[in-house]
Amino acid sequence: MNSASGGRGAARMAALQAAFPYTIPIQTGFLFLGMTYGVTMVKSGFDFWYPMLTSVTVFGGSLEFMIVTLLQSPFNPLQALMVSVMIQARHLFYGIAMLDRYRDVGKKKPYMVFGLCDETFSIVCSVDAPGGVSRSWFMFFVTLLDQLYWVTGCTLGALFGMLIRFNTQGLDFAMTALFVVIFIEQWRKDRQHISAMLGLGLSVLSLLAFGPDNFLIPAMGAILAALALLRGPIERKGGEAA
Repeated sequence: MNSASGGRGAARMAALQAAFPYTIPIQTGFLFLGMTYGVTMVKSGFDFWYPMLTSVTVFGGSLEFMIVTLLQSPFNPLQALMVSVMIQARHLFYGIAMLDRYRDVGKKKPYMVFGLCDETFSIVCSVDAPGGVSRSWFMFFVTLLDQLYWVTGCTLGALFGMLIRFNTQGLDFAMTALFVVIFIEQWRKDRQHISAMLGLGLSVLSLLAFGPDNFLIPAMGAILAALALLRGPIERKGGEAA
């Protein structure tokens, strides 16, 4: 019995050691962005445990930044639901892509589904566990480590925000800057720019039509519908550019 337990423990440790190096780049980004979120949350008038709690239970970087605004706005659960679904809608496609990989992971599956963020998806979808290492435990520890980095960053940021007095004006722009960088990288990688131009154009039209306080849901709904309708032409355009 002890031998079996020791064997399982050694297998888990081997998986943890194999997973850790792949998560180091994510560690740097998550700690910085998490600290930014924690400071922003505290400076917006929330107690330090708010960012710590949302990082554990929500674990959605862009959505968590949006939560600051949602919690400060008049109570509107339908709007909060719609915004959350729109922002995180890409995870539907992540989930479909991971059906086969997560098929035989056992009791770890519920947490691995919950913790599947963009960065975790990029690793578990493209990296195979090294020889002799449990594939399911490798993916589990990638997921766990990534969330631990985010929780640590958010908690440290909240504590710093309480203890250190400094001008935080402009700090909440960090998430905007991140999305700009992601957009530029995607623009450079994509062979066609139809989807990017649709996103920009429909966002501007929604902003003009609905105003800065109400444009988000119509814009994201219009983008989702347009991409669904034009999926064929977009894919053909990408193939021609290749």
